This record gives sequence, C-alpha cells and structure tokens, in this order.
Amino acid sequence: MTEDWNMRSLLTGAALGIVLGGSAVGFSALAWPQEKPADSRMVTYQQLELFAEILARARQDYVVEVDEKAAMESAINGMLTSLDPHSGYLNPDDFRSMQVQTSGEYGGLGIEVTMEDGFVKVISPMDGTPAARAGIQPGDLITAINGKPIIGQTLNDAVKEMRGEKGTDILITILRAGEDPFDVTLTREVIEQKSVTWEMEKNDVGYLRISSFNERTTLLLEEGIEGISKATGGRPKGLIIDLRNNGGGLLDQAVSVSDMFLSGGEVVSTQGRRASDVERYNARTGEVFKGVPVVVLINGGSASASEIVAGALKDRGRATIVGTTSFGKGSVQTVIPLGADRGAIRLTTARYYTPSGRSIQALGIDPDIEITNTRLTEEELAKIKRWSEADLPHALANEDGETRHQMEMPDEQPPEDYKGEDFQLERAVQMLKEGTVTASAFQRAG
Repeated sequence: MTEDWNMRSLLTGAALGIVLGGSAVGFSALAWPQEKPADSRMVTYQQLELFAEILARARQDYVVEVDEKAAMESAINGMLTSLDPHSGYLNPDDFRSMQVQTSGEYGGLGIEVTMEDGFVKVISPMDGTPAARAGIQPGDLITAINGKPIIGQTLNDAVKEMRGEKGTDILITILRAGEDPFDVTLTREVIEQKSVTWEMEKNDVGYLRISSFNERTTLLLEEGIEGISKATGGRPKGLIIDLRNNGGGLLDQAVSVSDMFLSGGEVVSTQGRRASDVERYNARTGEVFKGVPVVVLINGGSASASEIVAGALKDRGRATIVGTTSFGKGSVQTVIPLGADRGAIRLTTARYYTPSGRSIQALGIDPDIEITNTRLTEEELAKIKRWSEADLPHALANEDGETRHQMEMPDEQPPEDYKGEDFQLERAVQMLKEGTVTASAFQRAG
C-alpha cells in the first residue's frame, strides 16, 4: 500500500469484497472529553461495571462455555453501530482487507452494503462484478446465505459467510419490494474493479463512467479525459459523467475528481463536533474541457463521494444534474488505526457540505432534470418506496430539520413504446446534441 492509513477519510457503505462489518475495540480506547460533567462520567463508569457483572454472570452460568472474546466484540460493535449505520470496528484481518479494497483490487461479490432490520441491505452493485451481472439492485435485502437465515447475525458475521475462494458458488436469498423472495447463485471472484471507463457517444459526446472512488480513480479519470481529448481533437461537444450506482469511496478522490472540472473555489467543506473543526477543500486553477457543457447522471444508488462530486458541479454551475435523487449520505467516516494488531475503528467524524453550504444528509442531491429509466403510472408511483440514507437504522438526521421530498412523477420517462436500454443516458446525449445543455448555463458563480 502506498497510502498512509493513519486517519484515512472514507465516504462509502461497506464494500463486500473481502471485508465488511465490525468487531472489537477495548474500553481502554475510549476517552471522555475534559468538559464532561463528573456525574455523567460516574454514570458511564457505573454502566461499565454493570457490563462487567453481566459478562461475569454469563461466563459463570450460561449453559455452555462463553467465547468471551467474541462476546466482547459483539458488545462493542453493537455500541459503535448504535451511533449510526456507518461506524464500526475492523479487526486486524478486516482492516487489512479494507486497505486492499480501497486499492481497487480485491476478492468478493462486488456489493456496497449496510445492515437493516437484521438483514444485509444493498446500497449498490459494482460494475462488472458477480452481483451486477446477477441483477442485484439497490435496496435489495439479503435474507439468507446458502439457505441459512441472516437474521440474528452481525454484518461482519454475514459477510464472512459470503466470502470464499475464487470460483466457488454461493446462494443468496433476495427480498425485493413488490416481489416474492427469490434465490440467486453467484460465483465468487477476485474483483479487479476499473473504477473509470470511457467511450465516445454520437456527435462527439464523451462519456465517463465512474463506478467508485478508490485510490486509482483520479489516475484512470485522467486517462479517460486524455482518450476523449484525442478522439475529439481536444474539445468534445459535450461530456457525460455517469455516477449512477456509485456507492462512494475516498474523500480525497472525490475532491480531486471535482477539481478536474472546476477552476478554483470550493469543492466541499466538512464540519466536525467543534466549530473549529471546519475544513474546506478547494479546487486548483485550471480545468479540463473548459466551456464544454457537462451532464452528470445520478440515481438512488449514488452515495457519499459521488454526491460530493455531483453537489460541487451543481452548486458551482459546472454541470446539469440528470436522473433521480441520490442516496443522501452526507457524513464522513475516519478510519482510526488502533495499532499493535488491534485493528481499527471506522467512526463518523464529520458531516460534509456542498459549496452552497447545504448538507445533503438524509436528503440527497436533487437532479435539475428528473428522468427515470423505467416508465411509471400514477398507481405504480404511489407504491414505490424510495430507499435512502434516511431509512437506515440510527441514521443521522439532517441538522437543518429538512426531510427528503416525496417522489413525484418525473419530468421525463421513457415512452410507452421505448425499446432502448438506457433512457437516461440517451436523453443526456440528445440534450447535449441539441444544445439544450449549453456552456452558457455553467457560468453561475459558485
């Protein structure tokens, strides 16, 4: 690894490669702020004594011998996950696996997941992985693995069951809204995720697909931009950045990707527990394809780092956002190594804000033009439950008190006789071709 993993900031759900979930961190890792009232500290110490007494009773009287290490890990992970759905503990093996995952090459199924109501819930499948090829969708609940129900297990336990050698099969049971439960067989493989791909659409429109934000994303994006530049003599007629079903990744990569399309000014700011913890991340001067109209595609599977990019380009007037409202994860997790083979904590340490100062936590990024990929009737729309960050257990509320707006009939949807494969992308290309999205639309102040 070339990255220093001391306090690395992440913006993502858990990635089902060879790591997911949480385990233990000792009480010695906890500290109380100096300003904490003495009586509050006393209550905490009394609760710790209560925990020790309960553990001792279980060790003495439980029907079989208690695995104390596993019990402690479960208790501590339960404490961390009760804070919010993205905090947790990584044991040494899981911590090493996370480092491999963010390098962009790892083993697994290729699903960004979280835990909800005792089930593993899919945030988004990753492009070109077994999960994507099998048709796994954002919002799917994984209720059983090889016929064994997941309910009652921790996220870490469930994921360990899903790991395995390359080439081996796994049967997962999926519960999808509006459908009966069904089984899907996946073949495990090493995930060699290419986080950025590119191609040319009609009429010299460049297409950049960013599927995640790992350590190689900016480098691969630069290669894609160079390829589009060569194909168009240095200036495409339009550019599409596809962030649909991009579950997030590294904060520094989200900033550097945004930087490419902005010339100076703010990309994102973060605010921790104290007002003095405000950090602002700014773009450097100079941008690629200056004056070329840009469309950014998003949907409900666009989360975290992808929302930073979409929010920055929208607020700074550099792009028109097309698609459906994004997931709404507006928090930053910091990986804090504990040292000496004790693993690490993944802890939510800040909220992030778009350049306009808006938090998207539990809200998401709303598109400028709402376009769905499937046609909906009024009756079907009324039955849709749009899954988002706000639906996760213990999710942080939006600090401004705002709530996510209810889904309405979109501005556009496929015609009844539509036979294509990707209506959102086709409409984005058409808008750029016809000049509906123009460079003059991107001169607003950030």
